[in-house]
Amino acid sequence: MNVSPVKKRILEILWEVGNPLRRENISERIGLPTNSTMGHLLGLIKAEYVSVAEKNHYAITDLGKEALGFPKLDRKQALNILSHLPLEKAFHFYTGPNQYAGIHADSLDDFCRKILTVDLDAIEFHLPRRDFESWVNYLGDTELAKKMSVIRGRDLFGEALRKELYDTVKSRRDELADLSRSLH
Repeated sequence: MNVSPVKKRILEILWEVGNPLRRENISERIGLPTNSTMGHLLGLIKAEYVSVAEKNHYAITDLGKEALGFPKLDRKQALNILSHLPLEKAFHFYTGPNQYAGIHADSLDDFCRKILTVDLDAIEFHLPRRDFESWVNYLGDTELAKKMSVIRGRDLFGEALRKELYDTVKSRRDELADLSRSLH
């Protein structure tokens, strides 16, 4: 799946945002005129890497995600990522070195809920250390781990960081839950 650097950047933008974007927003982010961006989008649509979500709004497809190197997940893999873990494999929150917060998450769903209530010090402790990324990679979700690395690269802290992390994890959890309920 060979795509030009510009097309790859468009796919990355659509993947990072996670929601359909207007052509103008894509153009602004990649620094090209809208007519040039449209030419690239048409190529991506033809390759089925991008879909038209609604008029002038574009979204990355599963094939587009595969073009970026993310593995296609099936129902069984989604169920595995969402499954409950034994205590020793759960994520244990710390607010600093050797400062256990007394909170653990034994599934992605539990992790999502705990992000809303855990002390912000724990989020700010674990994110830069890549602890969240390592744990979701252990669960088998390389795509969510990559999204967490994108969050880590942003200049977020406090409640803005909590919200971004929660929204990202919740969106992925919901996507996996939908896939786990599919009949395929």
